[in-house]
Amino acid sequence: MPGGRLTQQERREIALGLADGLPYAEIARRLDRPTSTVTREVMRNGGPTAYRAELAHRATERRAHRRKPASARGPESAPQPHGRDAEAVAAYEETLTAVLMGSGLSKMVARVLTCLYTTDAGSLTASELARHLRISPASVSKAITFLESQSLVRRERDEGRRDRYIVDDELFYQATIAGARAHDQLVETARQGVAVLGPHTPAADRLENIARFLDFIAESITRAAEQAREVLHTPDGGRAPRE
Repeated sequence: MPGGRLTQQERREIALGLADGLPYAEIARRLDRPTSTVTREVMRNGGPTAYRAELAHRATERRAHRRKPASARGPESAPQPHGRDAEAVAAYEETLTAVLMGSGLSKMVARVLTCLYTTDAGSLTASELARHLRISPASVSKAITFLESQSLVRRERDEGRRDRYIVDDELFYQATIAGARAHDQLVETARQGVAVLGPHTPAADRLENIARFLDFIAESITRAAEQAREVLHTPDGGRAPRE
């Protein structure tokens, strides 16, 4: 972790911050740590509702004792393309997984999606995912099924008749649109309640406001996604190189 491992006192402060309902960014600011460090720490130790400082500290010590020497590590420590630092890549994968978990994905689903996002090809077979993540094919299958249902992954057959699981720029657009429309049923049901509860009653007004709010959000996201769609197909997002 940047700046060294978290101390036991820092973990206690994280626990206190969570108990006070502080966002990760504010907790990180108070500790003078990157937000990703706090996010990863919390998500790998039970999440915001189950995090316990003492348990997290002991778990980290156990992981450190179990850690194998570099020569005995698995595929994730293999030589990296483009001269990448294998340790830095592994740390980034852990950070991205924690952030995806914070957005609501389960740990296994987040790990699979991270693996796909961080491979240059943007596609892997089930066996490649299982080997890289050291999980069972059944775990891969379950995670992929969920990701497909959310339009986050698609599958294709390669020349060897194997399924390849793919993430690409267009999928991210499609997932954004699907997410924007995910509340359509809630909007419709809320408006049914307006008729049942009687127009202009407090309960009906509340439901109508919810429906209007979700409608507005969905339309705004859809319009923005359409306008920004080309960014996903532009090298470097169309931005000038940083100095």
